[in-house]
Amino acid sequence: MLSLHDIALGYSGETIADNVSLSLKAGQICAVIGHNGAGKSTLLRTIMGLQPPLAGRIAWTGAKPRTIGYLGRSTEIDCQFPVRIKDVVAMGAWNGLDFWTGIDSAKTRQIDDALARTGLAKIADRPLFECSSGQLQRCFFARAIVQDTPILLLDEPFSAIDQTTQAQLVEIIQQWRAEGRAILIVLHDLSAVMTLSDSCLLLGRHRARFGQTTQIITRQNLLSHDYITEAQASLLSLPESAGECDV
Repeated sequence: MLSLHDIALGYSGETIADNVSLSLKAGQICAVIGHNGAGKSTLLRTIMGLQPPLAGRIAWTGAKPRTIGYLGRSTEIDCQFPVRIKDVVAMGAWNGLDFWTGIDSAKTRQIDDALARTGLAKIADRPLFECSSGQLQRCFFARAIVQDTPILLLDEPFSAIDQTTQAQLVEIIQQWRAEGRAILIVLHDLSAVMTLSDSCLLLGRHRARFGQTTQIITRQNLLSHDYITEAQASLLSLPESAGECDV
């Protein structure tokens, strides 16, 4: 559905990561990991067409950029804006509507179903500024459900939430995969990477490494891309290396 070929990520000619390649097919989850500033969020913005790659190309098979659903971090949202949970969820239905087209009964049912699936039905009228971090993240997941897109980009969806909420959101992600959706997800927790993802893109030191998750999550790779320190590596149970190649 989506493939990147030798992409260079950056701004105004300044490269953050070079030679970034990956492929993402229907029903697959690809995790993106890397140290702060390695280019993870820049990668998502580039895929969405919000900024051009400095080099390389993005190819689409059976999908287009407008068929992407995006779930950003809660810090990107002004939660003081006077809007209710159900209003934010309904925003997922805006794609494809024009000035004269409103949300029909089918979309209304989809919105109600998304609120129910995320456990928000009883607090749908609550304004965002009264929501906890977990409620906010479930709200954004509900909006993504309503968007109903074949490709989903998730930027650190488990940040600032408790383990119970994370488990509920993981179930939704696994349902998306079972439905044949392609998911690119930025993560920090290596256990979540190993549990959820089929493939992994590791960014760091202006380089990229892509492959099956079990091949990428090795001590050698994580150290060479500054994802962990030697002290951290000594505390983790990781394979030393695998037979993967740089891309």
